Amino acid sequence: MAWKNQGGGPWGSGPKGPWGSGPQPTGGGPRPPDLEDLLRRAQDRMQQFLPGGYFSGVGVALALLVVLVIWGMSGFFRVQSEELGVVLRFGKHVRTVGPGLSYHLPYPIETVQLPKALRVSTLNIGFSSDEAPRRSSRDGRRDIPEESLMLTGDENIVDVQFTVLWRIKPNGAADYLFNIQNPEGTVKAVAESAMREVVGRSDIQPILTNDKDKTQQAVLELMQKTLDGYGSGIQIQQLQMGQVNPPADVIQSFNDVQNAKTDLESAQNQAQTYANQVVPEARGQAAKITQGAEGYKQQAVAEAKGQSSRFLKVYEEYKKAPDVTRERIYLETMERILGNSDKLVYDGGPAGQGIVPYLPLNELTTRRQGSTNPPQQSTGGAR
Repeated sequence: MAWKNQGGGPWGSGPKGPWGSGPQPTGGGPRPPDLEDLLRRAQDRMQQFLPGGYFSGVGVALALLVVLVIWGMSGFFRVQSEELGVVLRFGKHVRTVGPGLSYHLPYPIETVQLPKALRVSTLNIGFSSDEAPRRSSRDGRRDIPEESLMLTGDENIVDVQFTVLWRIKPNGAADYLFNIQNPEGTVKAVAESAMREVVGRSDIQPILTNDKDKTQQAVLELMQKTLDGYGSGIQIQQLQMGQVNPPADVIQSFNDVQNAKTDLESAQNQAQTYANQVVPEARGQAAKITQGAEGYKQQAVAEAKGQSSRFLKVYEEYKKAPDVTRERIYLETMERILGNSDKLVYDGGPAGQGIVPYLPLNELTTRRQGSTNPPQQSTGGAR
């Protein structure tokens, strides 16, 4: 054996182990063995398991086997829930693995990189809350005017603050790792550039009021197009515009201008409402007068044509018998004139009775037949 049994037990008498004497009481007795003695005893034991010495064939093979096992087990790796494992073989991308325990060939054959591909990152443009504020707003955020101040299409300056939510595309982890050097800085530069381009094509008033949604959509589409052109492997999830105001130095003057524009629009709307009420009435009256004139015109023309036709017919008869026609016209005229008037008969002779009422005998006869009461007759004479 490589060691001597110095006691009754397998390790000798007393509390000893395979490396020699165990701990001794501090009050006395032999001192514990030093480090050199422990190394010597370990060498003795190893020689028992490796016959022929350390550098024999069996020893070298066993050592190599242990090294190979350790080297092979170094290929195991774990992918966290927010990560994707990008496996590289001699620096070339060969596959992408999802969350969980995986294996790749040991280094330096294959290596793995673990980007946060399943996490949605947030990027603020124009403001920040992670540093000491230079110009704080009410919610404690730090405004960054060099990022947020932009020039509009109508040559006004507007302060635009917005947030970008982005992530790595499910199949774009390799592009994310190898095509861009600073992903967050690239997204920030592209976001600021796209917002400045869209704002530079727009007037200030729509951006401040009702065109925020259109502006957000236009910026998002332009950002995604630019990042896809870079082959960045980044997907823009959402873009949210926050505070959109004129610069603080001129905001009071800007508000005065906007109030004046509002008053102008209000006066214009009131005038338009009054015009919408008066103009239709005037048009209706004009149409009524026009239609009345047209009706009178048609009536007058028709009457004139009728009178002309009647005159021509009378004239034709007149040419055939002038005396008879003249007498007839005279009688019909007198009948039409005197038909509805009270008539008095005057006898201007010396034996006449003066003016007496005209008694229509035909009407008296008709009334007598229609009523049992005879009409009262005038006391004067009738002719």
